Amino acid sequence: MITTANHTHTLPVMEHFYTLQGEGFHQGRAAYFIRLGGCDVGCVWCDVKDSWDADRHPKLTIAEIVSFVKQTPSPIAVITGGEPLMHPLDDLTRALQDAGIATHIETSGAHPVSGSWDWICLSPKKFKAPLPGILPLANELKVVIFHPSDFEWAEKYAATVSPECKLYLQPEWDKREQVTPLIIDYVKANPQWELSLQIHKYIHVP
Repeated sequence: MITTANHTHTLPVMEHFYTLQGEGFHQGRAAYFIRLGGCDVGCVWCDVKDSWDADRHPKLTIAEIVSFVKQTPSPIAVITGGEPLMHPLDDLTRALQDAGIATHIETSGAHPVSGSWDWICLSPKKFKAPLPGILPLANELKVVIFHPSDFEWAEKYAATVSPECKLYLQPEWDKREQVTPLIIDYVKANPQWELSLQIHKYIHVP
């Protein structure tokens, strides 16, 4: 049975903007970002802690969110957070895909998967582990490296995703001077991994 999206469904939106994807496999591509409020993962180095409290952010309808994306030529909508999977995302992704817009998500995987996704970027966090159900679905595994011990932890999750999943190591921004050389050496020794840099921070776009 074909169902239609409930366009009156609301979600807390911290911010939304048209920019370039700055990280991972789709780095450099035009993308519309929708940052949802709410997160219970609690990364100490999080650079969007204002997103954690969902009640602080306005609730927009699915129709409003899709209309913002459609005002741009963006082929992609990236749903991020916060932790976007704290919210039911079926209506949002269905409406976006009905409008011809590809749906990407950036998630820690700490909550059950909802929504229909063209690309799932799984970025697991030590503070709250991903649920097993998302591991075989991930198109991209992106592990933030904050400490040398994180390499071993990254390998733990690399062993659980599909063989087709892209593997990325990304320096934590405030530690980038210290850990980027370590990542370079690690990728050279373990070429199944690739380096992901937050290029949006270097070129000063959102």
